[in-house]
Amino acid sequence: MDKAKELAYRPSFEFETQFPYPVAGLDEVGYGAWAGPVVAAAVVLSPDTPLSLLQKLDDSKRLTPQRREEIFELLVGSNHAHIGIGESSVEEIETTNIRLAALQAMERAFKNLSLIPQAALVDGRSKPTLPCPVSLIIKGDQRSYSIAAASIIAKVHRDRFMARLALEHPEFGWERNVGYGTAHHQDGLARVGVTQWHRKTYAPIRLILEGVR
Repeated sequence: MDKAKELAYRPSFEFETQFPYPVAGLDEVGYGAWAGPVVAAAVVLSPDTPLSLLQKLDDSKRLTPQRREEIFELLVGSNHAHIGIGESSVEEIETTNIRLAALQAMERAFKNLSLIPQAALVDGRSKPTLPCPVSLIIKGDQRSYSIAAASIIAKVHRDRFMARLALEHPEFGWERNVGYGTAHHQDGLARVGVTQWHRKTYAPIRLILEGVR
């Protein structure tokens, strides 16, 4: 994909308007983390969502933590956003694999919506099993308002969960790295070992348990 084009992406309703309302946008977070659940969100934005709110939406990775928190509160408090959140636990990730667990989290988020979408827009290349047409959109969190909103909801929800876990396990810096394999996280693993929240099927954690590291 052309890098300049990717940087120029801005969310819009281009994809939503190809289907009858309501249309859900779905995204997940935590795919590559070494610890914690994978979390997904499904968001349906009403066609009359104020432009002032829409213009704030973007891929969660392109926003600061403070900005994500602000937009999260605006979406949750808005009459224009229907929100569903789904998770797959560490145990489910280990029982299946992260790809299937992420799809399962999206399916749960979809089911937790308060209305039934006529179509779904999903970020990425993997298609969840949903009771409606599903369109996969590469870089969808940068191109669709609904997916961008879902990326923010999922990210903030998971970040808050990992911050709460950090109070119980302060050695790993999860309030900052949210379970990803940073130097701080690796140092914590070397000092105190693996917890119930670590994904033991992931190679870095598995090697520790096998005594390789």
